[in-house]
Amino acid sequence: MLKTLGAQIKEFKGDSIRTPLFMILEVIMEMMIPLFMASIVDNGVEKGDIYHIYKVGAVMLVLVIIGLYAGIMGGKYGARASAGFAKNLREAMYANIQTFSFANIDKFSTAGLVTRLTTDVTNIQNAYQMILRMCMRSPSTLIFALIMAFSINAKIASIYLVAVIFLGGILFLIVKTAMKYFNQVFKKYDDLNASVQENITGIRVVKAFVREEYETNRFHKASSNVYNMFLKAESVVAWNAPVMQFTVYACILGISWIGAKMIVGSSLTTGELMSLLTYCMNILMSLMMLSMVFVMITLSMASAERIAEVLEEKADLVNPINPDTVVSDGSISFENVSFSYQKSNGEPVLSHINLDIHAGETIGIIGGTGSSKTSLVNLISRLYDVTEGCVKVGGKDVRSYDLETLRNEVSVVLQKNVLFSGSILENLRWGDKKATEEECKRACELACADEFIQKMPEKYNTHIEQGGTNVSGGQKQRLCIARALLKKPKILILDDSTSAVDTATDAKIRKAFAEEIPDTTKLIIAQRVSSVCNADRIIVMDDGKVNGFGTHEELLASNEIYRDVYESQMSGSGDFDENGGEA
Repeated sequence: MLKTLGAQIKEFKGDSIRTPLFMILEVIMEMMIPLFMASIVDNGVEKGDIYHIYKVGAVMLVLVIIGLYAGIMGGKYGARASAGFAKNLREAMYANIQTFSFANIDKFSTAGLVTRLTTDVTNIQNAYQMILRMCMRSPSTLIFALIMAFSINAKIASIYLVAVIFLGGILFLIVKTAMKYFNQVFKKYDDLNASVQENITGIRVVKAFVREEYETNRFHKASSNVYNMFLKAESVVAWNAPVMQFTVYACILGISWIGAKMIVGSSLTTGELMSLLTYCMNILMSLMMLSMVFVMITLSMASAERIAEVLEEKADLVNPINPDTVVSDGSISFENVSFSYQKSNGEPVLSHINLDIHAGETIGIIGGTGSSKTSLVNLISRLYDVTEGCVKVGGKDVRSYDLETLRNEVSVVLQKNVLFSGSILENLRWGDKKATEEECKRACELACADEFIQKMPEKYNTHIEQGGTNVSGGQKQRLCIARALLKKPKILILDDSTSAVDTATDAKIRKAFAEEIPDTTKLIIAQRVSSVCNADRIIVMDDGKVNGFGTHEELLASNEIYRDVYESQMSGSGDFDENGGEA
């Protein structure tokens, strides 16, 4: 884990080295000042030597200036190193997430990834800055102060040693107890972020069903869980300050009592006692700082593990050695394909699929909810890898292709359509970033999107809100189809992507496909028989298996599921899931 995180320090190694060096310099300057103070008291004030006071005072002023400079530079480089480290962590996580396959993404919740990129990184940033500054300053202060105290008077300095051992034991117990709460708190953060994300994303549904109170209570519960967990942790950490204060005052009393007796016995000077009291405060304050560092590190350890988990996650879909970079045509073959989302012991969602689809064919895919239609087409663009068998595109196993090449030739309009904030043109150019406005317009005409775009105030420059919330479901689907067409793919997959458009528009889109892109293999997943009945052939899926594969007429004659669905829909009495899904 430390190696994984440490690799992200990168160009900020220099700042990370300078920071502790400046902190040590600052400590050295501070530790010398009490010695000069003792000299002023013993040799200047008590002897009435004003020249000695000026001379030593000037030296102390120089030490203070050097210490101030060292402190400022340590803060500057520490801030730069910690902020840069956090920046690199975010960029590394985000870049690694972009390489994830669907299977990798399934391991992490969206809210969990957001928490890792924000709260967890902030905790690491704060902890790293404290490590560079306080973790170097506090132990250095402790060691130098103890050395100085023992050099003045070993008997009195032994009081510090007892205090250090006592406080060390107390701090160990506090940190150990608090850590178990901090380890749990980030799971509660994930729940909180999930509540906020779902509520904001689905705010229209929340308001439509008047569920504001329910969502408020849900958020309150998640927020209370975070509060309660932090309260338990902070209640333990809160013992740190009073124990520290008790020890400080006990040490001062002990030193004053013993020191006064030694001054009376002429074995200790007044200036030395002042120095010892100063070192007492330095030692105990350094311990207090160390305790704060330990608490911060404890808090950040859970964050560090979560960040390392994302950074160390390896994409399970990678390019082969010397990958193929040309897809010859849009032919598709499934050869004894089985697939499970959980590779080791998961139940197969697809079993022994054998299909042979010719380039340029239009293939309909129909089946009940949960019959694995989407899982089937996800294997074509290698969003997942098969568990058994192989899927071939253009006569070659999809695992032999360069992933970018394959996915550029297999255009998918997913079941859940997503538009991004920006203009319509910017969204369309996700399909081809170099597409001209005329090419975008032509793709929209094929997808029957141009007709509603022309009615908008700014036409193709109209701004789309995040998620496409300012366009209807049918408009969103047509824009996503146009975006896919701009890729000029050899294979076009429409995953129930015309469900929100009327049957007349659906027919226009299918006609445009047949006339304008005849060489593109088209796979159309649909619930309506009318959307697939004119396809060259139709696949009937049932419980992860191919129940039938043929033309509309062949399936009507030979496939009971397809016939039942067709008759129920043509008579207007139901849809696939209501009448044919269980056959």
